[in-house]
Amino acid sequence: MSRGRGAHFSGIAAEEIAERLYRAEGAELVARRWRCPEGEIDLILRSGGWLVFVEVKARRGHGEAAAAISRAQWRRIGAAASRYLAEATDGSVPCRFDVVLVDRGGVAERIENAASFDA
Repeated sequence: MSRGRGAHFSGIAAEEIAERLYRAEGAELVARRWRCPEGEIDLILRSGGWLVFVEVKARRGHGEAAAAISRAQWRRIGAAASRYLAEATDGSVPCRFDVVLVDRGGVAERIENAASFDA
């Protein structure tokens, strides 16, 4: 299996782990790999009155996964979330941006409110 193909399947598996983590707490999946011209959001969920945008990163360890999220990627995620909010909501729903880091063993670490896009 090629490295790119392996990374693709690893990313899908990590997203499934992250989704199960949120669903176990009663969250509802709204969208998976939501795409627009501005970028992609791995998971969008409703949880406790919040709309949660989730970036999922899988690497050998949690530190490597966290380091793999660049400022440019955060900008794309913020722009994509802004588009989603404009197209799919009335703008009154509170939202947050979480990160789920998944290590090689499938252990997930969630970081709530990992980014803020307030001016």
